[in-house]
Amino acid sequence: MTSVTDLKYLQGYPDAVLSQVKTLIDQGKLAKWVENKYPQMHNLKTEKALYDYTIAIKNRYLKKSSPLSKVIYDPKIHVVNHALGLHTFVSRNHGGKLKAKNEIRIASIFKDAPEPLLRMLVVHELAHIKEKEHNKAFYALCCHMEPDYHQLEFDARLFLTYKEMGSR
Repeated sequence: MTSVTDLKYLQGYPDAVLSQVKTLIDQGKLAKWVENKYPQMHNLKTEKALYDYTIAIKNRYLKKSSPLSKVIYDPKIHVVNHALGLHTFVSRNHGGKLKAKNEIRIASIFKDAPEPLLRMLVVHELAHIKEKEHNKAFYALCCHMEPDYHQLEFDARLFLTYKEMGSR
């Protein structure tokens, strides 16, 4: 039987939702649900492909925002620590001029994920360019760039649970 503590990626969701997920797991149906809903993984395996993919989304929705200097898969990001991706803003002094760099790092586990889940994560990190905090404006921007953002975020958490269970 699955306990609530086994659902670390879903902490904070209502008990009714957790109960449904536990039932799926206990009946051995979570893998089938994930595989049926997301039968294909993306083919963005290189950091160049990930960068180009991210820039295309940025150019569509955030044309006038600060440029991105780097977008990479990062094996050091541990999804267990509640980080699926990171947006960093680095300011450096170069010859008396302040240079700002925006970088996005995506957890390496998303190298082998369905494209909609990767897109949700990229959208999340791009939204941090304009909105630093997880507030109403931040989530409104996420939903503007990806209308199914909230469902995809939940599905990403189910995907992580599925991946972790497969490694046991």
